[in-house]
Amino acid sequence: MGQHVSFMLAIYYYLIIHERSFVMTCFYLGCDMVTFSDMICGQFTDYTVNASGARRAKKRTAMESSSGDGQSSLRSSGRQVNVRMKRCNNPPPGQTKRKATDTEEEEDQSEKKYRKCEKAGCSATYPVCFASASESHKDGYETYASWKRVWTGNGKSEPSLKAFMADQQLPYWVQCTKPDCGKWRQLTKEIQLTASLAATYRCGMKFNNVKTEGPDQCSLPEDLRVAEVIDSWWHSMLILPPLFKDSPANPFLTAYYPDCVGMSPSGSTSNHSHAELRAEHCRAIPPQIPGLCPYFQPFYQPNECGKALCVRPDMMELDELYEFPEFSRDPTMYLALRNLILASWHRGCKEVLTPQNCAPHIIVRGLVRVRCVQEMDRVLLFMTRKGLINTGVLSVKQPLLPERYHNNNVIVIGAGASGLAAARQLQNFGMQVVMLEASERIGGRVWDDTSLGGVTVGRGAQIVNGCVNNPIALMSEQLSIKMHKLGERCDLFQEGGSATDPAIDKRMDFHFNAILDVVSEWRKDKSQNQDTPLGEKIQEVYKTFLQESGVQFSQLEEKVLQFHLSNLEYACGSTLDQVSARSWDHNEFFAQFSGDHTLLTEGYSSVLNKLAEGLDIRIKSPVQAIDYSGDIVKVTSSNGTQWTAQKVLVTVPLTLLQKNIIQFNPPLPERKLKAIHSLGAGLIEKVALQFPFRFWDGKIQGADYFGHIPPSPDKRGMFGVFYDMDPQGKRSVLMSVISGEAVPSIRDMEDKDVADQCMKVLRELFKEQEVPDPVNYFVTRWSRDMWSQMSYSFVKTGGSGEAYDIIAEDVQGKVFFAGEATNRHFPQTVTGAYLSGVREASKIAAL
Repeated sequence: MGQHVSFMLAIYYYLIIHERSFVMTCFYLGCDMVTFSDMICGQFTDYTVNASGARRAKKRTAMESSSGDGQSSLRSSGRQVNVRMKRCNNPPPGQTKRKATDTEEEEDQSEKKYRKCEKAGCSATYPVCFASASESHKDGYETYASWKRVWTGNGKSEPSLKAFMADQQLPYWVQCTKPDCGKWRQLTKEIQLTASLAATYRCGMKFNNVKTEGPDQCSLPEDLRVAEVIDSWWHSMLILPPLFKDSPANPFLTAYYPDCVGMSPSGSTSNHSHAELRAEHCRAIPPQIPGLCPYFQPFYQPNECGKALCVRPDMMELDELYEFPEFSRDPTMYLALRNLILASWHRGCKEVLTPQNCAPHIIVRGLVRVRCVQEMDRVLLFMTRKGLINTGVLSVKQPLLPERYHNNNVIVIGAGASGLAAARQLQNFGMQVVMLEASERIGGRVWDDTSLGGVTVGRGAQIVNGCVNNPIALMSEQLSIKMHKLGERCDLFQEGGSATDPAIDKRMDFHFNAILDVVSEWRKDKSQNQDTPLGEKIQEVYKTFLQESGVQFSQLEEKVLQFHLSNLEYACGSTLDQVSARSWDHNEFFAQFSGDHTLLTEGYSSVLNKLAEGLDIRIKSPVQAIDYSGDIVKVTSSNGTQWTAQKVLVTVPLTLLQKNIIQFNPPLPERKLKAIHSLGAGLIEKVALQFPFRFWDGKIQGADYFGHIPPSPDKRGMFGVFYDMDPQGKRSVLMSVISGEAVPSIRDMEDKDVADQCMKVLRELFKEQEVPDPVNYFVTRWSRDMWSQMSYSFVKTGGSGEAYDIIAEDVQGKVFFAGEATNRHFPQTVTGAYLSGVREASKIAAL
C-alpha cells in the first residue's frame, strides 16, 4: 500500500511541477485528483507542452500501422491518405514501446523504470509506467492497453495517457433541461452520458433507483468552474481537443480517421472489413445510410473531388476561418461541431434544427462539453445564416436568427426562384420582407401548365440536372415529392422512320467532344480580346481535322453531328455564332451537381408555391425606379406607388437590366453595366402536344425521350428531342424543344402552324404507323413575355464568366442582385437562381 501511495505522490508532483498546463486543464475539465488512481500505463512524454499551453504532437513514425502486417492505412485524415505504417504490439508491463526512429540513447532510457525530468535544472524523476510501480495496477494496465489498441486501430493521433484520461476518465457534465434552471452538473463516474440522458436530464435526477433527498436540486449553486469555461483563455489552455463519441456524423465519415474529423477513435469502431474500407477509400463511394435520401452527400469522401455543395469534413472553409479565426490553429472542436450539425440536418431536414436538438449529441467528457455546447450555438447560427441548414421550404414559428438581425426591412423585386428563395430566408431570419412582382403570377421563368389532360408540363424549367446535394432535391424531400430519374437511353430517329445505329451515334459523339476538347486547348493561352464565336471555332477545328486526317464522314454521320450541335445550342440558349468560344462553359471549372438527372413530374411550381406561402407578395406591381441616394432606399412602381426599405434585392431577368426597365439613382456603376451587357439573353421555346393514345410506346420501348436527326443543317434545332411527360404512365403527352436558328423562324408563326410543323416531323419519325392528330397543344412564347423576354443567360463573344460575379456585387450595401445571371457556378438553372437568392439573404443578414 505504501508503494502505491508513493507512486501516486510521485505522479502528482510530476504533474504539478512539469505539466502545469495539463493540470490546470484537467482541473477545469472537471478532473478530481483522486481519479488519478484510476490512471494506468502510458507515457507522459507523448506530448510536450510549450509555455503557452499549446500542444505539439510527436509525429507517428512511418513504421506504425493499424495492423502489424504493414498494410497501408485504410482510412483518411483528408490530408494524408496514402501513409504506410507498421505498429508494434503492446509491450509487457514495465516496458515501454521502442519506436523505429528512436535514438540509441532513447532506447537505453526506455529500459529504465524512472526517467529524469526534461526541464533544464530539474532533478526530479518519475516512473515510466504505472505497472512498474505496483502490481495492483495490472488490471488498470490491461484496461488501458485494451483502450489503446482500439484507439490505435481507428485513430491517427497518439494514444497517450492524456488522451486516455480525456476519453475515458474525466466525468461527464450535463445541463439541466428545466427552462428556469439550465445549470450544469457533474455526473458521478459510473454514469455514462447518452443523447437520451442529455435531452432529459433534470437536477437531482434519480439513477439506479437511488432517491435524492433534500431541497430542490435546481436551487443548489452551479459549480464555479463552469463560469470560467466561457473565457477565451480557458480554450487556449486546452492541450487536447474534444473528440465526440456517437456523433451523428459518424456514419457519414467511416472512411476518415475519426480524430481528424472531431470524433473519438474509441467510440467510432467500424463494422467494415479492411478490404471493404480499402475499396470504399479508393473509389470514394459515399456511405449508404438507411433512411437517408441518397442525394444527400454533404461530405467529401477521401480522394473525391468536384461535387457541388460538399464540404471537407477535416478542413475549415475560408468563410468559416473568417468567421471563427480562433479555431485556425486547431480546428478540431469546430469540425466536430460543424460535422455534427450538418449530419443532423440531413437526417431531419423537415424540421428546424435547433441548439436543443444538437446539444444532446455532444458526447464528450470533462468541462469542455460546456464549452462545446456554447460554441455550438454560434456555429449553428452561422450555418443557418449561410443557408447550409434550416433552409428550403421550412415553416418557421420562431425567427431563426437573434433579435439583432431583425432590424432591417427588405424589398425583393421579382417573385421568381431567386426572389422567393431570398424572401423565404429573410422572413425566416425574422426580417420584414415585401415582394414586388410585375406580372400577375409568381414563378418567373418557372411556369407549369396542366391544360394537357392534367399532365404537368413546364413551359419553362422542369428538369433537375444533377440531384446530389441539389437544393431542389432537398426541398423535394421536405415536401415528399417524388422525382422521376431520367434514363440515359435516347434513340435517334431519322425522318423516314429508321433508327440510327448506336455505333454511329457513339462515334459522332466522340468526334463532337474531341472538337470541343481542341477548342479547350486553343483557349488556354488566349486573352479575352482574342475571343472568337464558338460556332466559328468549331467549324474551323472540324475542317482542319478532315483535311489532316483524311477521314470522310457519311451523310448520316454528318446529320448526327448536326444533332449534337443542336443540343449544344439548346444548352447555351443561343446560336453558336453569338457564344464565346473562350468562356462558353466557364462554370465547368467549378464543382457541379452530380448524380441523377430527374424530371419534376409535379413541376417546379410545387416547390416555388410552397416557398411563397406566408410571404407578402404584391403582384402586378412593376418597378419603375430605385433611388438609393439616401440612407433609405425608395422603390417606385409604374403606377406611382412608393415603398421604402433599408435594403432592396433586384432579381429581374438579365434582359430587363439590359433594357433599363428599372431606372437607378444614382446610375449603376459602369463596371456593373459593362458586365450586364457582356452576357447574352438566351432563348428557347417549347411545344407540347396531347394525343388520344401513346402511339410511340412500341418503338421507344420505355425510354424517357428520343432524338430527331435533322434532315439538313438549316433544320437543326427544330424539335431536336421529344420528352415523354408521363413516363411509365398512361397519359399521352410529348414535349419538344426549339433552339438555335429555329427560334426566330417560328417567331411570327401561329401556334397551329408550329404544332403542324411538329406533327409533320413526328409522322416522319413514325412513318411505319398511324400517328393521330393531337387533341390539345400549346406553344411557349418567352420572347413575347413582357417580364422575361428570355430563357437563360450565356457568355457572349468577348465576355467572360467573371461578369456573373460582377453583376452579383451589391451597390453601397443597399442594392443587391440575385438570379441565374448572377450565379457564376450554376447559371442557366432554377438551382442556380435559388442559390443566388440564399446567397444574397445571407449577405443582407450579415450587414
